[in-house]
Amino acid sequence: MNKDQFKGTVKEVAGKVQQKTGKLLGSAEQQAKGLAKKVQGKAQTKVGDAKDALKDARSKLRSTSQAKRT
Repeated sequence: MNKDQFKGTVKEVAGKVQQKTGKLLGSAEQQAKGLAKKVQGKAQTKVGDAKDALKDARSKLRSTSQAKRT
């Protein structure tokens, strides 16, 4: 798990909590803020996923390239 995946997950959970709290308190504003934070967290997690995929692809490319040289 990289930094973006971790921060995204934390932000997503915080958004869910804020959204539920807003619902319990009857605050549409807090529900909306929580939903926005949750969506931001999901997006940041996806950025982290993409970085991991790119890192893995680079590693495979390098090992394939090195294997062809030998």
